[in-house]
Amino acid sequence: MTNGQRGEPPPLLDAVDHAVLRALHRDPRAAFAEVAETAGVHERTVARRLDRMTATGQVRFTAALIPEHLGEGITAELAVRCTPGRVHETALALARRPETRSVEVATGPLDVFAELTAPDHDALLTLIDSAVGRLEGVVDIHSSVVLRLLLTASDWAPYDDEPTGVRRHAMEGRPLPEPPAVDELDRTLVALLRRDARMSTTRLARELRVGETTARRRLARLMGSHILHLRLHADPAVLGYPVEARFRIGVDHRRLGAAIQLLAREPAIRHLVVTTGSTNLLGYSSHRDTRALHTFATSVFAQLDGVTQAETALLMRTYKRAGVAEQG
Repeated sequence: MTNGQRGEPPPLLDAVDHAVLRALHRDPRAAFAEVAETAGVHERTVARRLDRMTATGQVRFTAALIPEHLGEGITAELAVRCTPGRVHETALALARRPETRSVEVATGPLDVFAELTAPDHDALLTLIDSAVGRLEGVVDIHSSVVLRLLLTASDWAPYDDEPTGVRRHAMEGRPLPEPPAVDELDRTLVALLRRDARMSTTRLARELRVGETTARRRLARLMGSHILHLRLHADPAVLGYPVEARFRIGVDHRRLGAAIQLLAREPAIRHLVVTTGSTNLLGYSSHRDTRALHTFATSVFAQLDGVTQAETALLMRTYKRAGVAEQG
């Protein structure tokens, strides 16, 4: 179980729902008229379906600048072992913290996993030692720092066969282009999109106190880059992928590049980073069922050369995704 509702499967979506999501996954700011034409339904139907799915929490729109691509702050991965009976409370406490972007409980000896951001190394140490380390029931913490962000959930495209630009760079072993310069106007624009990802350009311009042409140009520049993730977010289970896994792989550094390219070609992988630690690759994948997960693990991992260590954990419950705590 990976959604936030305890024991409650997500409501099923029908073909029209999926058609709406498919169109908005490709372009979260697409006009309802465009979505309606693609889905083959009336605009009012699109609006009603989207209202229902966002009201139930099945889907939501997110917008954020990616600090890893901007070279800002530190991203760390924590694995927290808890005493029996304290797993749920520990995960909830971590999910409440503004520094955490994701929190989940998975199988294996390390019960709670969290991804968090900090402005610098001192802040990270304080957060781990003084905040997480003092939570009741925490008996062990393993931390690693993200050295390179390769793929995110924005690069997981269950509706499309064509890889995103970021995934294509990883598949081909090419570095991402230099990020564009970001100023306070850009950051304010993204903050507005975080409140309402589909806010009209006219309103964006009014809120920013700039001309509509300036607002449109700024938005297009950010959306055309890899530093802004503006997307329609849905729990994988809602889209028909209820089985989620977390894997760590240790790869000989001479073969790391080839391993990254191979893993990036796998559409099931929705998050992939290079980290410090005894294992240098960390990833997440989504699957239709446990059989698909088994096939993925045995076929994909077997192709990797230079593997020194590999472990896979099944996510049992997700408490926070993309910086937003799950409902329930």
